[in-house]
Amino acid sequence: MANGFPSKEAAALIRERFPAGCSVELAAMNDPYAKIRPGDQGTVEFVDDTATVFIAWDCGSHLGAVYGEDKIRRL
Repeated sequence: MANGFPSKEAAALIRERFPAGCSVELAAMNDPYAKIRPGDQGTVEFVDDTATVFIAWDCGSHLGAVYGEDKIRRL
C-alpha cells in the first residue's frame, strides 16, 4: 500500500474477486456506527480505485467494505 492506498494491481484483483452482481456476506466491519452486522448479505455494486467494495445490503443499506479494514466473503 502506497500512501495508505492499495496498488492498482491490488484493486484489479479485488475487482476480479468481487465482480458487480456477485453475492457477499459480511464477516467483520471496523465501523461501530454501521447498521450491518456479521452474517448480513448483499450484492456487489462496484469496486472503486481504492479497492473499496460497494455493496447493496439486503437490509437496505448501501455501504462499502474498505480494503484492509473490513472482511467480506463471496457466496
